[in-house]
Amino acid sequence: MIDAITASPSPYHAVETARARLRAAGFVECDLTEDLPDGPSRGFAASDGALVAWADPAEDAATTGFRIVGAHTDSPNLRVGSVPDVGAAGVRQVGIEVYGGVLANSWLDRDLGLSGRLVLADGSMPLVRIDEPWFRVPQLAIHLDREIRGDGLKLDPALHLTPTFGAGEPEEGALIGAVAAAADVDPGAVRSWDLMFHDLQAPALVGPAAEQLASARIDNQVSCFAALEAIVAADVARLAGTAVLVLSDHEEVGSSSATGAGGAMLEHLLERLSAAAGVDRVGHLRRLAASVVVSADGAHATHPNYEAKHRPEHPIRMNGGVVIKRNANQRYATDGRAEAFARRAIESAGVEAQVYVHRNDLPCGSTIGPITATRLGVPTVDLGVAQLAMHSAREVCGAHDIADLAAVVGAAFTV
Repeated sequence: MIDAITASPSPYHAVETARARLRAAGFVECDLTEDLPDGPSRGFAASDGALVAWADPAEDAATTGFRIVGAHTDSPNLRVGSVPDVGAAGVRQVGIEVYGGVLANSWLDRDLGLSGRLVLADGSMPLVRIDEPWFRVPQLAIHLDREIRGDGLKLDPALHLTPTFGAGEPEEGALIGAVAAAADVDPGAVRSWDLMFHDLQAPALVGPAAEQLASARIDNQVSCFAALEAIVAADVARLAGTAVLVLSDHEEVGSSSATGAGGAMLEHLLERLSAAAGVDRVGHLRRLAASVVVSADGAHATHPNYEAKHRPEHPIRMNGGVVIKRNANQRYATDGRAEAFARRAIESAGVEAQVYVHRNDLPCGSTIGPITATRLGVPTVDLGVAQLAMHSAREVCGAHDIADLAAVVGAAFTV
């Protein structure tokens, strides 16, 4: 897990990490502009920050449903704006946009790198990552903000989250020129970019028994990793249907994109898989009716310093078992039928289960679960591992929960 997170500072890198893992396991990459291979297969297709992989059962792929597990590759962060070269007071800075629901204070006073992709004049999109401390967001000294002790830290994202980029006056083209040079690309060939900042502190096992993982991007690369390991390890002779892994982008901003869960990438590919198995449209809809979705995403552990923010009848512990998430207002997609399916998978995997329900007086976050259920019309369960500091630049989860989640996903492919 630590290796996967380290290799994946952006959604584009997360897809490359998954690509390498799938290729090494014998999955065949398919070009979505061409026909999919006929018959039972293990394959995958990728687009930008999204990827779909599948493994057909050894027999009867055309007459069984899909067992779909979804996660997302993106995390809240700071992203490079369209006019990146700004500055003030003799300090060069980078113009940014805030992506998703960041815990803004967690980005202060950290050594930051940069990752993502450049888009070149010839249409190529080389990935880039700079793991050097070129950037940081310095906090205002307490001597200049005495009220912070009583009023708390207040950050205006338009004013207070602009990273520094060395000394001097802003110079047009300086940032992208430096990034292009680091990627061995001609700066004159760069037409656009999708670049984001990442914390350079390495993931670590923490606690006296190394029982917790502290890292960036736990939400949601833990789920990506666990689901990827599960489909790689899947025994096609035991599959209850076509096992499908979908890693979507843009969950943190609502999933409404070509590569987000609100887009058509997954449903188009599922229909093409049915067609490759010789199934017509009506047969494909029958397959969907026999399908189930697992939406794997982080869950809130009970915070020891803020227990009053949690429902006392729903204590959630890190390393306490996989968390089933329920919300009557459909912020999570789980209903009774989907929860029963999840409990069968959890029991089959031999791990513990917990149930999370949000407080009635607090707005509840959401996942790709309700969106995927809406697009496909398929029963969906939301579950994941418990974590603290969700949406921080550095989150924490139970180290033992990662293997438990992989086991549950693997069981969901077979029960």
